[in-house]
Amino acid sequence: MGQIIGLDTSIFIYAFEDLGAVADASVSILKEIETGRSVGVFSLIGMIELFTGPKIDGNYGLAAEYKNRLYNYPNLLIINLSDDIADIASSLRAEYGLLTPDAIHIATAIDSGADRFITNDKSLKKVKEIKIELL
Repeated sequence: MGQIIGLDTSIFIYAFEDLGAVADASVSILKEIETGRSVGVFSLIGMIELFTGPKIDGNYGLAAEYKNRLYNYPNLLIINLSDDIADIASSLRAEYGLLTPDAIHIATAIDSGADRFITNDKSLKKVKEIKIELL
């Protein structure tokens, strides 16, 4: 097993919706996880973020497809909120003024022992507790 990688929801959105150059980078990261070179960790709250777009469009089938893909994705752990994650997330919010979802995503990665957290949100680079990697 390789590194543990924390994933922001945007990685899945870019890959699943084939959104240009960032899609290629996202697919590459997901391939690394799929083949077992790394383990991915993803917060359960990311499911809310991922399913919202298709549901706004009335595409409940696509939301169900995303759910199926994630729960069956090799080497991807979907992590529920815990007391420890809540504690870390509140510290991140207090220190950096992060939005709650961002703090939970990063706290999930930290609590899971991730080596890095991958996102496309430049504002998260201010976090020092884990390496933040941009696409």
